[in-house]
Amino acid sequence: MHKLTSFLMAALLVAGQAAAAVEPVDPFWRNATVYFMLPDRFFNGDTTNDFPYGRKDDAAYLRGFEGGDLRGVIEKIEAGYFSDLGVDAIWMAPVIENIHGYNESDKRTYAFHGYWPKDWTAVDANFGSEAELAELIEVAHQHGHRVLLDVVINHTGPVTDQDPEWPTTWLRNGPQCDWSDYAGNVECTIHANLTDILTESEETVALPPPLAEKWKREGRLVQERRELDAFFSRTGYPRAPKYYLIKWLTDWVREYGVDGFRVDTVKHVEAEAWELLKKEADLALAEWKAKNPKKKLDDRDFFMVGEVYHFGVNNVGPTVGRAYDYSDKAVDFYQYGFDSLINFGFAQVASQAPEEIFSSYSAALNNSDLKGVGVLNYLGSHDDHHSYDRERKQAVSAATKLMLAPGAVQIYYGDELARPMIDDRAYGDASMRTNMNWDDLKKPKTRDLLAHWQKLGQFRRAHPAVGAGVHKKLVDNPYTFARILTGEQSVVVVLDLPLGEKSISVGSIFADGTKLTDYYSGKGAIVKDGEVTLNTQGALLLLSAKPKKP
Repeated sequence: MHKLTSFLMAALLVAGQAAAAVEPVDPFWRNATVYFMLPDRFFNGDTTNDFPYGRKDDAAYLRGFEGGDLRGVIEKIEAGYFSDLGVDAIWMAPVIENIHGYNESDKRTYAFHGYWPKDWTAVDANFGSEAELAELIEVAHQHGHRVLLDVVINHTGPVTDQDPEWPTTWLRNGPQCDWSDYAGNVECTIHANLTDILTESEETVALPPPLAEKWKREGRLVQERRELDAFFSRTGYPRAPKYYLIKWLTDWVREYGVDGFRVDTVKHVEAEAWELLKKEADLALAEWKAKNPKKKLDDRDFFMVGEVYHFGVNNVGPTVGRAYDYSDKAVDFYQYGFDSLINFGFAQVASQAPEEIFSSYSAALNNSDLKGVGVLNYLGSHDDHHSYDRERKQAVSAATKLMLAPGAVQIYYGDELARPMIDDRAYGDASMRTNMNWDDLKKPKTRDLLAHWQKLGQFRRAHPAVGAGVHKKLVDNPYTFARILTGEQSVVVVLDLPLGEKSISVGSIFADGTKLTDYYSGKGAIVKDGEVTLNTQGALLLLSAKPKKP
């Protein structure tokens, strides 16, 4: 009876929410290729910052800092690594200053992952400096990549000898979340070692003494207070915890032109807080673009994608239509500032045949409550133990399915090199956070896999229809489909082809006389009698009337 009642309540709530309009999301973001990395595990560009703040090389295996930093990311951007992959946006795990000490209850773990905040106004010295973050964003823009910062407002990091606890006016220490209902997800601490920020509070609070003392030591307390005064004067917001955090996070946008946020632990915070964050971020980016007209990539609005854990396309997990079902309450986060949500369902369906995935996803994203909004598909992530193909036995076919699927896509660092996602020496999620396997590029098999990802990525980047268009199966054998998006170039993709010469029926999409380019082989051909004939040594064709850039 309880389950039935909860289901009916959720359905009614969703029905009411579905009536509210949600602005369609720019096709660019519905098709975007996003590269996600833990900077510490990506590339070490500056060995002088490996152990600041008294941190030591004494963590449990893969649970301490490994040396990757912003300088390493900058070097890879400048080398064209992301351009070659067709990457539209780079998402880094949080780079703000995290707790200095370690958490002993978690097998002596330091905050290498970035999700244990200490100071939202500073870059963690293990990753580099504020100047290097500014440089990274500018260099990324010069190469046509947007930058998404990963943001946390749900919690602070664990309390350690080096990291004193903030006052109870800011935090709660319990109860621990039991995930049973709305309160069991939001009005609680998500982990025993994390203190939950009182984001629901509207009560005035002073700066946390540990933070004020830190700023005083650094010589910037007066300036930070002056900026806070200006922010609260402009907005009229009360000096409650979430408003401080919104100010600190949107400062990165206002100062350096950050293009978007990936938001952590979305379902554990009141949805209204995210709506305010998006509002202030929109204002901040517009202000930055007005001041930096020669540095902006375009006039697109601020972008926000959220981690609503277990949210999935086609009602995977506790999802009803567009909303997340807490059992006693359903929330449509698209109505609270989010342009896109991470799709936890793709890894669960990635073993299906391509047509089964593509047709069901196209229907969901074009003919249901999800029409016009964004989803971000992935194969693997830093904290999903159900990531697809962690053994890397299906590396090529998995790439094909992800990169040709409707919706935006997330490449998890090293997917393109079959970076190991299982390490028996590592404890817990550290097994999925191994160091980037750059040395494997010495192997022909790894280079071939990277080339496969690059061709798919460049095709996707050149054609918004791949992710944002409508899927249409054309032929069963060889499996041929089209993607069609109004106002954009349609494409035709053919899978499971024999090597050598082949003739493909494309007449329903391209007229006779149209010159087509295969983005996979680089070869061209002209449509004749509704067909195009090519001689290639691959089992895949990526056909477009748009010439491939050299």
